[in-house]
Amino acid sequence: MTYRHSWTGNPRPHELPHYQALLDGTDWASLATVCGTGESLPAALARIINPDPAIRAAATDNALREVTHQNTIYEATVPVALYVAAILNHPAIAVDDFGHDADTPPQRLTLVRLLEWLSDTAYDADDECLAISERHLGKEFLDEDREMRAFRDLRPAIFSAVHPLLSHDNTDVRDAAFVAAIPLTEHPLLTAHRAELVDHARHLLATSTDRHNRDRVLDAMKAWGYDTSALENADDIAAHERYARLKAKHDSWWAADGTGGYSEDPPF
Repeated sequence: MTYRHSWTGNPRPHELPHYQALLDGTDWASLATVCGTGESLPAALARIINPDPAIRAAATDNALREVTHQNTIYEATVPVALYVAAILNHPAIAVDDFGHDADTPPQRLTLVRLLEWLSDTAYDADDECLAISERHLGKEFLDEDREMRAFRDLRPAIFSAVHPLLSHDNTDVRDAAFVAAIPLTEHPLLTAHRAELVDHARHLLATSTDRHNRDRVLDAMKAWGYDTSALENADDIAAHERYARLKAKHDSWWAADGTGGYSEDPPF
């Protein structure tokens, strides 16, 4: 990764650079994205804080699409993640369209969209993904994957922007912030925050029917050593059983000949 300034070497890992410093101080054209390099990212990122909600929505999709593909952390992912975190409290994002005309359907909040992307990216660099990569590619994987290592190192800075939104007035924002906080708190400097997150977990499980969020929260609670049996409903149990069947089918297909290979050539 080549930056004009090294954000990954920040001696204060809890502090985020100002969003404009990130925009101006990053050599975007030198950073790999999904389909090339990031020379178009500064303009798209700047439009995310446009006063017009339609422009914000389109710019958010355009910018994040450049660094989102197949659970990969690209060179440009780290400065984009820092920029997204740095604008979470920007007036244009903070106000957003929490109200809407009764004659038109509500728009999806830019703030929620940004938090969900930070969450997905944090899960792509979490301890489970790292363990899988090390199992297949060797213990030196993180030394070679500088992008994942950089993102993991900067989780405290990203968390510092997500944390205040845990008490946001809007339920969708609170839930999105909480789900984003879960993988971020795997960082050694943040594990103490898990005790605080347990209260949020119990509240979400008592109020939300969102399958994705419930799965994330239940997995986290179990990983943290909590008994979730009293918090699970019938849909949770059915989903768990369905996932178990799919995993068993996948494992059986992957190791069909008992040696980890194929018993015959795959059908492609």
